[in-house]
Amino acid sequence: MSALHEFETVELPTQVVPAKLAVRLTLEPVAPAAWDRAIANFDGVCQEQMLAFAGVRWASARPEPLIFRQGSEIVGGVLMLIQRLPFGVASVALTKWGPMLKDAQRADAGAIHAAMIDALVAEYADRRGMLLSVMPRVTHAETNAPYEQLIARGFTAGPLLRSPDRYFVNLQIDDAAQRQSLSQTWRRKLNKAEKAGLSFERAGAAGLAEFEPLFRGMIERKNFTDHTAFSTVPGMLANTAEALRPEVFLVRHEGVAVAGGIVFAAGDTAVYLYGATSDAALPLNAGYFLQAQIVAWLRRNAKARWYNLGGTDGAAGLHQFKHGLIGSAGVIRQFPPTANYAKSLRAKVFGAGALVAREKLGEARRGVENLVRRKTAE
Repeated sequence: MSALHEFETVELPTQVVPAKLAVRLTLEPVAPAAWDRAIANFDGVCQEQMLAFAGVRWASARPEPLIFRQGSEIVGGVLMLIQRLPFGVASVALTKWGPMLKDAQRADAGAIHAAMIDALVAEYADRRGMLLSVMPRVTHAETNAPYEQLIARGFTAGPLLRSPDRYFVNLQIDDAAQRQSLSQTWRRKLNKAEKAGLSFERAGAAGLAEFEPLFRGMIERKNFTDHTAFSTVPGMLANTAEALRPEVFLVRHEGVAVAGGIVFAAGDTAVYLYGATSDAALPLNAGYFLQAQIVAWLRRNAKARWYNLGGTDGAAGLHQFKHGLIGSAGVIRQFPPTANYAKSLRAKVFGAGALVAREKLGEARRGVENLVRRKTAE
């Protein structure tokens, strides 16, 4: 890739960007070592766009961090991951939860996002002949505008996640309104937890030493196979961009950690990454206490306006817990499908085929694991 490229947007449908705004952007590579610091104050920053996360989680892909400028002003960025297919038949350029806006509240945010997509199409699909695969971030909004832009731009929808629902807590209301928003069952269990002698603490990186045994013990107790990205946590906690380090929270009973959570708290949307409880946590309702305290902490200490609790993987109990926590003020939104674009026939056939094959392999693996888990429980 050359040091600098310049692109201009095409005209967008009025339902995506109401005003016909032409936005001219330049696309500029960033040294990987400087990437996380460069995006630390972006509204759209998220763990999937950080090298401290993606560089470990997707180690087989080559990272290409890029920033977008409008004139001299940085307006966005994206971490592209380049995957070369076997025998060199094609390459896939993919991004998860990107591209990111630096300022999501600006009046021309939609036009900026569209211009970033145009730039990626021109670089990866047109100039380099790759399949461009974009997984937009799920948002609290009723309509996922970035995904709609991709489809309007000529991208095609890939497969939908098996359990696409994501649960969002509204952080823009005060403590009293949040408590009133909770479901009746959630409030009742939280009341009990608050009388159980529990304490909450922001533990920092040192808290990982107590959180990890809770997490590993819970995985073993529930007979789960761990497909999470937990191996990325130490690197994220040691990130040179201090603002992007996840928060580690612990709940104690009589001095012993019985529950914990790891939360990515940067950007305009906080994300619940990992949670864990011990056997002793259930009768204490420690999970309820933990999440109520995390919500209160985020409201007072983070710039996030929403808190993404993640999904449920189809578990009814998790749905009940998370639905009760988001309450009447929160929302449930579906993760949009991945959107794919290719100009060359080779990239369309081999690139899209590789993505579908990977998805089918993952589904088959999960099916076998669920079967084994059921048989073990019998």
